[in-house]
Amino acid sequence: MTRTDPPVTFQRVLSLKHLVFFGMAFMAPFAIFTMYGVVTQATKGMLPAAYLIAMIAMLFTAYSYGQMVKAYPIAGSSFTYTQKSIHPNVGFLVGWSILLDYCLVPMIVVLIGGFTLADLFPAVPATVWTLLLIIIITMINIFGISVTAKVNILLVLFQFLVLAIFIGLSIKGILQENRSVNFTLPFFNPNYVFSNLMLGVAIACQSFLGFDGITTLSEETIEPKKNIPRAIFLAALITGTVFIIVGYLGHLIYPDYTRFPNPDTAANEIIKYIGGNLFSTFYTAVLLLMILSVGTASQVGASRVLYTMGREGLLPKRFFCYSHPKYKTPSLNIILIGIIALSSLLMNLVTAASLINFGAFFAFTFVNVSVITHYYGKERRRSLKETIRYLILPMMGAIITIGLLNSLDTLSKTVGCLWLVCGFIVLLFLTKMFKQKLPELKMDDTERNEKLIDEKLAVSK
Repeated sequence: MTRTDPPVTFQRVLSLKHLVFFGMAFMAPFAIFTMYGVVTQATKGMLPAAYLIAMIAMLFTAYSYGQMVKAYPIAGSSFTYTQKSIHPNVGFLVGWSILLDYCLVPMIVVLIGGFTLADLFPAVPATVWTLLLIIIITMINIFGISVTAKVNILLVLFQFLVLAIFIGLSIKGILQENRSVNFTLPFFNPNYVFSNLMLGVAIACQSFLGFDGITTLSEETIEPKKNIPRAIFLAALITGTVFIIVGYLGHLIYPDYTRFPNPDTAANEIIKYIGGNLFSTFYTAVLLLMILSVGTASQVGASRVLYTMGREGLLPKRFFCYSHPKYKTPSLNIILIGIIALSSLLMNLVTAASLINFGAFFAFTFVNVSVITHYYGKERRRSLKETIRYLILPMMGAIITIGLLNSLDTLSKTVGCLWLVCGFIVLLFLTKMFKQKLPELKMDDTERNEKLIDEKLAVSK
C-alpha cells in the first residue's frame, strides 16, 4: 500500500550553523554539570577519561547517522532508515522505541526545571513552574523552525559563556593554589579498576543523546545530504570536547570527590568554590536556560518523527500530518508532546530516564545495522575502503551500542521491553497479523517532494 504526492509542508531555512547549534542545544554543553557528581563517583575520579571514551564510542554511531541521511534525507530519522534499509516492520518498532527518547525528554527537563525554580522561589509550587515551562517551550516551537533555531543559538551561547568563565576561574585557581597537581591522573591511573571506568562510560554516553535529533530536520535543511552529516559529527565532537575539558579542570581544582556531600549537587559545590555566590547565581540562571534549550530541541525532534510516521500511514494522517498554515510547523504534534510532558507531574523521574536510555540505544543499534544492510548489502559497496566505511565502522558502532543497552539497569530493560511489546501489539493490528504490508512512502515520491521544496526555495530567493 503506497501513497503519492506527500504534502509539502516544511521550509528549507536551516544552515549548517543552525543544525550544529540545534544538536548542541539537545545535548546541552551544560549537561556536564548535571552529571558531574554521579559520573565522578562512578569512575572514582576519572570522569574526563570516561567522557573521552564515551565521545569516541558515540562518534561511530554519529558517523552511521551521517551515512544514512545521505541515502534517505527525510525527517523520520532512525524510523525511516531501518524501515527503508531493513524492513518496514522493524522500522516501525525502532520508530516506536525512539518515541520514548524524543517524547519523554521534554517531560524530564520541565520536571527538573519546575523543581529548580521552586527551590529558588518557594512561594510558587513546582507544578506551576512546570506548566509555565511547557507552555513556553510549546509556543516557541509552534512559531516556526526559524524562531526555534534562533532561540537555540542564543541559549547555547549563554551556556558557553558560563563554561568560559568556569574554565577561566578554574585555571586561575589551579595556578594560585600552592599544592602539587597530578595533571595525568584523570586520564591514567595504574591502580585503577577498569570496570569502574566502564560504568562511568555507560552513564556518560547518556549525555550524548540528542545528536541524532539533527536528522529529524532533514526536510527543513538547505542541502541536507551535505550539511546534516557534518552537523551531526561537529555537534557530537564539540559538545564532547567541552565535557572533557570541564571535567578535567573540575577534577584538578577539586580532586577529592569523596568530600562531596551529595553527588547530585557536586557541580554546585565546585561552582561556589571557584566563583562564590555571584557566579553560583549566574550558573543557576543559565541552568534554567539549558532546560529551555533541551526542551525545545527534543520537542522539535519528537514532532517530526510523529509527522513522518503519520505521513507513512502508521498514525492518523489528518492529525499527525497537519501543518500550521502560517508557521509551517507540525503544530498539533508539538501540542501533543506538550500534553505528554504534563505527565511529568505523575511519573517518577527515574522511570522516565530509564525509558529514554533504552529507546535511544535500541535505535542507535539499528541505525548502525542499517548502514551495513543498505550500503554493504543492497548496494554491494565492498571495495577495501567501502568495507571499512560500510561494514567495519558501523559494526563497531553496533557492538558499542549493544553493550550500552546491556549495561542498563534491570528497570530500564524491563520497562523498555514492555514498551516494545506494546509496539509489537500495535504492529500486529496495523498489519492484520502480518497478512498485510505496512503503508510506506516511496522514495521516488520523497525525492519529488524534496525537489518541489527546493524549487520553492529558489523562487523565494
